[in-house]
Amino acid sequence: MQMKYVIQMEEAKEAAEDRPSVGAVYRSIFAKDGFPPPVEGLDTCWDIFRMSVEKNPGNRMLGRRKIVEGNVANAGEYQWLTYKEVYDLVLKIGNAIRSMGYGPGEKCGIYGANCSEWIISMEACNAHGLYCVPLYDTLGAGAIEFIICHAEISIAFVEEKKICELLKTLPNTAKTLKTIVSFGNVSNDHKEEVDKFGLEIYSWEEFLQKGDSQQYELPVKEKSDICTIMYTSGTTGDPKGVLLSNNAIIALIAGVKHLLTSLNVEVQENDVYISYLPLAHIFDRVIEEVFILNGGSIGFWRGDVKLLVEDIGELKPTIFCAVPRVLERIYGALNQKISSGSLIKKSMFNFAYSYKYNQMQKGKKHEVAAPLFDKLVFDKVKKGLGGRVRIILSGGAPLAAHIETFFRVVACAHVLQGYGLTETCGGTFVSLPNELPMLGTVGPPVPNVDICLESVPELGYDALASTPQGEVCIKGDTLFSGYHKREDLTTEVLVDGWFHTGDVGEWQPDGSLKIIDRKKNIFKLSQGEYVAVENLELIYGLVSDIEMIWIYGSSFESFLVAVVNPKKEALEHWAEENGIKGDFADLCGDRRAKDYILGQLSKIAKEKKLKGYEAIRAVHLDPILFDIERDLLTPSFKKKRPQLLKYYQKEIDDMYKSGSKPVA
Repeated sequence: MQMKYVIQMEEAKEAAEDRPSVGAVYRSIFAKDGFPPPVEGLDTCWDIFRMSVEKNPGNRMLGRRKIVEGNVANAGEYQWLTYKEVYDLVLKIGNAIRSMGYGPGEKCGIYGANCSEWIISMEACNAHGLYCVPLYDTLGAGAIEFIICHAEISIAFVEEKKICELLKTLPNTAKTLKTIVSFGNVSNDHKEEVDKFGLEIYSWEEFLQKGDSQQYELPVKEKSDICTIMYTSGTTGDPKGVLLSNNAIIALIAGVKHLLTSLNVEVQENDVYISYLPLAHIFDRVIEEVFILNGGSIGFWRGDVKLLVEDIGELKPTIFCAVPRVLERIYGALNQKISSGSLIKKSMFNFAYSYKYNQMQKGKKHEVAAPLFDKLVFDKVKKGLGGRVRIILSGGAPLAAHIETFFRVVACAHVLQGYGLTETCGGTFVSLPNELPMLGTVGPPVPNVDICLESVPELGYDALASTPQGEVCIKGDTLFSGYHKREDLTTEVLVDGWFHTGDVGEWQPDGSLKIIDRKKNIFKLSQGEYVAVENLELIYGLVSDIEMIWIYGSSFESFLVAVVNPKKEALEHWAEENGIKGDFADLCGDRRAKDYILGQLSKIAKEKKLKGYEAIRAVHLDPILFDIERDLLTPSFKKKRPQLLKYYQKEIDDMYKSGSKPVA
């Protein structure tokens, strides 16, 4: 199979007694002469920052909006710290850490929303060889307690408003946790509470002063040293601590830098990034490392999703990263605005959209496909993202093809979709600018890894077929060093140097990859049929009247059921047209509304030629979106299936008892 954007490194292997067949090994065409070496002198994460400070001392590095009269909704301009100013603060915080007796190899927790203090604390860890252990801002006290104890965190930097949450983990965490440093102030109540358990707590200013009085030499750090333990939220069980070395992050950045240079879309020192995705997640962490290496500017949001658009308007970022859920919301809001416009405006938009999309299909780059319509029609969309965005990168979960298409046409920017895991240090695949055939794929591999597909016979995926399909396996320096204290889990997924992702992919003719399934998210129905649920959720998710869908199949039953979050406006519009009264919650409980949604699902099932056993036979409508607060989604908005089943068990039982027949 000859593919445009990858080159073959090894032949395919037939199945053996102890393993299934494995497809050919491929790597990026941009690595045909070998993987790119890192920048000379760049051996550790500390070097990324240190070298950038030497090169760009006066550049704006970290910015936050000035809050007026203590009201977060009343904010002024962004105020900036330069690279040199941040460096001086990092040295002070590092000295203070060392003065408390913490040195290389100690575990340092960071808990809170993205802010300047988060980055400064992280860089102080990098400077002195401490393991930086992010604590998810959206995880509850149970997970925070687990991570502190499991990682044996000694010192933790904490957002002021999260201190109460952290104190809930005492006394259990007091075995290892000895020092707490607030990003802001500390109340007398906090001090009294901490004193009871023999811990010390400092405000940010108090801790900075501790770093003024003593100087410590920076220890020698090695490429192989662990830089961070990043706990993945996980869809089942306790979080897993992913050990990432300096070398993994440096190798990832070298590959990304080489790829962007090859495509003439490098990150430059005048680029600006809006930091709102959790820094505790690998996606945002590596993006910010790339920005720091290139001397770019990072502006932080105010931590409120309702104020994000306003922050974007003030900051005017040039690169915007998002998880699909964010882009889906923007897409929904834009579509609502277009639908409610006048007939002339709607007609103009639809004509401009069709014309530009048609030109892009013919191979024209987005910037020259319809410059007049970009100025007259699509400029408002661009201004909604600040007016300067040139790259939109989606990651963390699959982005629906129709939403990716929409943004590629209307955003007047490169819209790219990436794929990677915490275990692969983030970005492993990324689609390429102006390559419209890559829609719905995650693009070809980044030039720092080798990729192969391994057959999954029980699901009918064959890596040796003319269209190869199988579990995505990854090899390269970007791989993690193992799961902290979980050798059993490490050996399950790391086999002969290959990381088995659990995701099922399909090679496309151009060398891009399409993620089509999840190996473990399968149901075996009572008649013996296997159902690949994630693929079905993507298909049923195309129904325009629904926000989210979770599909379930019991091994004791012969059909599928689903819990659906309908779109409020769509369901209310349908009710009005059909003379049905009631508020949104009432409508969701109405049998007629369930039948309507079921009919829409049946329609898409027919359109996509799904098999009979893949049809959904009953639905429960929930007016409240699946959320993190109820532990139904991970912080990166992936569904937590065991928790969803537990939460909706009664509704599932009722749906199976009713034994609903298909509408169609």
